[in-house]
Amino acid sequence: MDRTRPVKLGLGVWALVVALIALAVLTFLPTPYVIQRPGPVYDTLGTAAGTDGEQVPLIKVEGAETFETEGSLDLTTVQVIGNRERTPSWFELALAWTDSSRAVVPLDSVFPAGVTSEQRDERNATLMVDSQHEATAAALNELGYDTGAQVVVVETVEDMPADGILEADDVVTAVDGTEVTSAKQLRQAIQDAEGQPVELTVLRAGEEQTVEVAPEKHTEGGETTWLVGITLRTDYDFEIDVTIQLDNVGGPSAGMMFALGIIDTLTEGPLNGGEDIAGTGTIEADGTVGPIGGIRQKLYGASGAGAEYFLAPEANCDEVAGHIPDGLTVISTATLDDALAALAAIADGGDVDALPTCEAAAS
Repeated sequence: MDRTRPVKLGLGVWALVVALIALAVLTFLPTPYVIQRPGPVYDTLGTAAGTDGEQVPLIKVEGAETFETEGSLDLTTVQVIGNRERTPSWFELALAWTDSSRAVVPLDSVFPAGVTSEQRDERNATLMVDSQHEATAAALNELGYDTGAQVVVVETVEDMPADGILEADDVVTAVDGTEVTSAKQLRQAIQDAEGQPVELTVLRAGEEQTVEVAPEKHTEGGETTWLVGITLRTDYDFEIDVTIQLDNVGGPSAGMMFALGIIDTLTEGPLNGGEDIAGTGTIEADGTVGPIGGIRQKLYGASGAGAEYFLAPEANCDEVAGHIPDGLTVISTATLDDALAALAAIADGGDVDALPTCEAAAS
């Protein structure tokens, strides 16, 4: 009789028990990660649930002629599993690591230390509102409307050059004699001065004044920037009323798709040729498209929603290349004009293969 067999069996049982105990411990042990997965997809040409639960147009325009649309221009989102109060278990992380549509990212990169979930949600809601304003401005600028842009000082930073010189609610109308029409333009003028004083023309309580501020040099991570210590916003006075209704979605990444949806609503004929097109990207009033987070999850979200084409920010191309779901054609965009050119090629049956792609950008 082989007496080693019961011993081996006993060791195997104990090994299984230890493994199960370890698995149980890992299941409840806090982790320093959260999981990103594809979130809901919303058609900017369609409807969304309002605050009362009723379906309302995602984009509503008043004061101008609007036109019927076809197909879809989908904005994509990312859902985050976990927060500082409850992080995913190691078992959940293991499953996510094997799923190409999900990403495991450090907790601090999504929920910075000292920031509560409520504060993060509030900040994302503010970014969404700002994104909608910038998208409206970009769309109306593209269509030739006057957006009445004004650059306003929100606040000054204590002990920085602008402290005591500029005040909250000052409207900056010119820098060194050149008209200012965007916060981006003013920031660039400050950088270009490289420490030399800049002359700012401001409206304060309706009265025009001229002040001079000398930018201060700051170096971080090997990069030098020139700062005067002000927070800015751009206010607009649109000729027409554009309302964007989308609750429970935050952040600035829907900007480009909002702009395309507004343009399609205000122009005759389907901008997309009736095709199902998705995309993402921040946007500024001058049409610049910027990078976003969670690009790979948004690709899978778009594919799952039936989109055939995806407009991706050029700045995200390194993350996109090699991670495109089957059946989805990705087109790289750096500006609103790039996105419009891509839609025109798709609508007219043009050479879509000749459009810039993320594979080409990353090679």
